[in-house]
Amino acid sequence: MVKAASPIADILVIDDDPIIRRILQRMLQSQGYRVAIAETAAAGLEQALAITPPVILCDWRLPGTVDGLEICRRLKEHPDLSMSSFLLITAHAETASRVEALEAGADDLLMKPIDMAELKARVKSGMRLCQLTRDLKKQKQYLENELAEAASYVQSLLPRDTDKPPVKIQTRFLPSQQLGGDCFDFYWLDPDYLVMYLLDVSGHGLGAALLSTSVLNVLRSQSLPSTNFYRPDKVLESLNNMFQMTNQNEKYFTIWYGVYNRVNRQLMYASAGHPPAVLLSSSAHPASETTNGAATVTAETMRLRTPGMPIGMMPGTTYTWKRCSIPDDSYLYIFSDGVYEVPETALAETGEILGLDSFIDHIVKCPRPGQLDQLIRHAIMPSIDVGQALLDDLSLLEINFS
Repeated sequence: MVKAASPIADILVIDDDPIIRRILQRMLQSQGYRVAIAETAAAGLEQALAITPPVILCDWRLPGTVDGLEICRRLKEHPDLSMSSFLLITAHAETASRVEALEAGADDLLMKPIDMAELKARVKSGMRLCQLTRDLKKQKQYLENELAEAASYVQSLLPRDTDKPPVKIQTRFLPSQQLGGDCFDFYWLDPDYLVMYLLDVSGHGLGAALLSTSVLNVLRSQSLPSTNFYRPDKVLESLNNMFQMTNQNEKYFTIWYGVYNRVNRQLMYASAGHPPAVLLSSSAHPASETTNGAATVTAETMRLRTPGMPIGMMPGTTYTWKRCSIPDDSYLYIFSDGVYEVPETALAETGEILGLDSFIDHIVKCPRPGQLDQLIRHAIMPSIDVGQALLDDLSLLEINFS
């Protein structure tokens, strides 16, 4: 006989013995608990789903093919019932049985014959555990919402893609679940000089995001004191003086900073502990016998990087800059380490990552122009399971010097 489910209950008792059910119901009701009862596994599962009680008391042995252990497994797999405290009533005193019950998800065991004082204590503990678990879940959801809001704010500060000559720029920013410290920007200092940079703050969370947006605002407003923003090395030195990690909650950041002169097609750049930018250009080779009289075109890559400590690590650090010529219709890729510090495949062993060299190979093979989504899909996403959150921010800029 199936008892009608209570709209609200603190405790659900599942037991096929009517005497045990009645004793447990009366005793628990005398303690002020609202109690629902079920005498079969099917009825117990149905009522558990309907009322999601904080505590479930279930006998191990029940008639039919579904016993208390199987009920425990099913309920612990349900998102709404996984937080309920499941107390398994059993006469099995041996250690192997207790281990089996705990591995199935039971939060505690009650041995037969049931001691009423012990029952009261374990039910009270189960109620407290369930409430704490639910509170933690709410707090976790609140923090995740806050991080998502912060990620949206960071994204709102980032520049939009542009296809206006003389450069075409595409960007991609995929924030991690923990919210990292990636940030990037590009803008014209004057009609002839274009600034481009990408930075990556150490650590994750709101602290990293706040520091990265602070740096972005300082650079965008050109508010570094006595700084020549046309000189990448001077910009890094001023940033290092302003953002020492001792004043930034022990956080530092890496950065790649470049200034492009569109008139003479020269790029000045400097980096501080950041992965190199990659300049990709095409090189035509004369016809030969091996190519059946046809000219061949191959991709040439340059890794643009200068030595230097990350920003904030050492006061008074000096930085160097370099210059390179930009060939016609070449591409510059600036990125954070999150694009290549991912598992090489979904089945890769722990510690096996894609790596910088492999990622640059993907850049060379990727069709152009502007196929960043395809680059991400082929280079990075094969190692990420569907629905899996990124462990670090992923930031990538493609600049086409047409």
